Amino acid sequence: MGIDISGAIECRPGFGFLPDPEVAWEFAIDLAQLNCSQSYDAFGCLLGVANYAGFTPIAAERGLPSDIADRTRQDHARYSNESFAQTWVTWAELDAVDWDEPAERADARVHRYLQDPDGVWVMAGKSSWNRDLAKVTGVSLADATAGTPVYPEGTQWRIGNQLFRSERLIRRDAVPATGAWAPVWTVMRTLAGLHGGDNVRLIVWFDR
Repeated sequence: MGIDISGAIECRPGFGFLPDPEVAWEFAIDLAQLNCSQSYDAFGCLLGVANYAGFTPIAAERGLPSDIADRTRQDHARYSNESFAQTWVTWAELDAVDWDEPAERADARVHRYLQDPDGVWVMAGKSSWNRDLAKVTGVSLADATAGTPVYPEGTQWRIGNQLFRSERLIRRDAVPATGAWAPVWTVMRTLAGLHGGDNVRLIVWFDR
C-alpha cells in the first residue's frame, strides 16, 4: 500500500497588493485535477513525507491553516480519520527554491543501471533492497525493512550487466520542471501573477 496525496490550491484575491488579513482565502482547484503523481521523491523534497532521498523539506508538518477555505476544509474532512502530515506552502516560498540544491545525504535507495547493447548504462530503477545486491552486501530484506542502510555517496557495485550506485539527488531530480508537478506550478504561478505570491498557497494531506 502506497502513500497518496490530496489537497487544493487556494487564493486570497489581492491583485498584487500586500496580503489583507480581512480578505478570506478561496478554494481555487482540487490537486487531483492537476494529475499530481505519487512521487515519493517529490513528497520528500517538498513536504517531508517518504523522504528516502534525504532532502531538507521545504514545508513539512505545518498542519492545516486556521483560515483554510471552507471547500478545502470539507474535502479534508472526508479523510480526517486517515490523513496525516497536513501542511501548506505559498507560491512565494516555492518560487524562491533553489532547485539545484542537493539533498543532505545519499539516497537511501540504491540506484540500479542496466547496460544497453551499446555499452551505455541506463537507469532501471532504485530500491532499498535488491536480491542480487544483497548477495554482495549481505543486507537481508528484513534488515532493509528495519532500517535501510545509506551507503556513502559514490559507492557502487558491478554485478553482471547491472551497476548499483549510491547517489545524491538535487531538488530538480525530485521535482523536474516538466514533470508531474508542472501543472500545479502553472496554476500557482498564474494566480500569483494576479494576486501576489504570498496570496497563493498549496494545502495538502496524505493517506495510505
